[in-house]
Amino acid sequence: MSGDVKKVVLAYSGGLDTSVILRWLQDVYKCEVVTFTADIGQGEELEPARKKAEMMGIKAIFVDDLREEFVRDYVFPMFRANAIYEGTYLLGTSIARPLIAKRQIEIAREVGADAVSHGATGKGNDQVRFEMGYYALEPGIRVIAPWREWDLNSRSKLIEYAKKHQIPVPKDKRGEAPFSQDANLLHISSEGKILEDPWDEPDYDLILTRMVTPFAAPDRATEITIDFEKGDPVAIDGGKMSPATLFGKLNELGGANGVGCIDIVENRFIGMKSRGVYETPGGTVLFHARRAMESLTLDRGAAHTKDELMPRYAELVYNGFWFAPERKMLQAAIDTAGARVTGTVRLKLYKGNVIITGRRSPNSLYSQDIATFEEDSVYDQRDAEGFIKLNALRMRLAAALEK
Repeated sequence: MSGDVKKVVLAYSGGLDTSVILRWLQDVYKCEVVTFTADIGQGEELEPARKKAEMMGIKAIFVDDLREEFVRDYVFPMFRANAIYEGTYLLGTSIARPLIAKRQIEIAREVGADAVSHGATGKGNDQVRFEMGYYALEPGIRVIAPWREWDLNSRSKLIEYAKKHQIPVPKDKRGEAPFSQDANLLHISSEGKILEDPWDEPDYDLILTRMVTPFAAPDRATEITIDFEKGDPVAIDGGKMSPATLFGKLNELGGANGVGCIDIVENRFIGMKSRGVYETPGGTVLFHARRAMESLTLDRGAAHTKDELMPRYAELVYNGFWFAPERKMLQAAIDTAGARVTGTVRLKLYKGNVIITGRRSPNSLYSQDIATFEEDSVYDQRDAEGFIKLNALRMRLAAALEK
């Protein structure tokens, strides 16, 4: 079977796992390997990945800057849905996979590859997300998932293989093999090592790279404004920015104030639970700001329907169904509602908190004349009596029957 593959495009980060996979593909499949490294804002210099691929004999190397596309076409549409998985997770890793899969398939077409490969393990969600994307975009593509094929089924075996083949093994701040981390402009996830025991407290000094803890945040609040147009943020403190630049600024502001770190145990799509620490400073700020903007501009029925649809939408993204018809259908409804979400939100960032202090919009549905507690000539409070009696009618009938 391995001889059937002539050329494979590998999603390549330059880290331990994908470097081992690169060599393994060369040894086992005897095929040409094309590497693809996506810059989606992981905050690392990507030239070392290119040089490492060259060192390992790779001729066709793709290093693509996808940051603007990632935020504009994936992060922002997802945030219009206020998507949050199991009450806490802002889907930072989940939303990056469909874009990587899409570009990988495009490269496979460009170079005439007959297979694609990824570094996701057979225990995780990412194998599903990558491969659902591959098959949705190129139904006949061959997928090579080394973690489901090889016998390097532990971290120690992986390191042993790397040392045997002179593949550099990265170290953490203590000179040890690092946590398993995944980073992009939206978030950084950390899993493994001490985090595998959900009772053990994380060593945040060792883990966190994009933010400080709330305990180490400044004693003064940072006040900012965020402008929205048709559901998406477009400016901070009045300064317009591109999607990726704006998100980077939100990360900087949120991270400096200890906003957006969660320690969670989640339910993976394949059935097991996993524990991780996620840093999502900019996304957390945006999530709260968008909700504040929607509270002013969305009709009650539209807002409540969105909230009902959200868990389903979040589950689709988490489980890898970004390109599925039902996700696109939900997106169309969400974007229709989002057309009214224009205006400005003012907020304070303080020791891990996002505190909304004001909101205004040309599309505001809020009427001070009606909502006031002072005397008004708009709302006849006697109308509420019939409203209450009609809504209580079925309960009154049931109570009378019980008596």
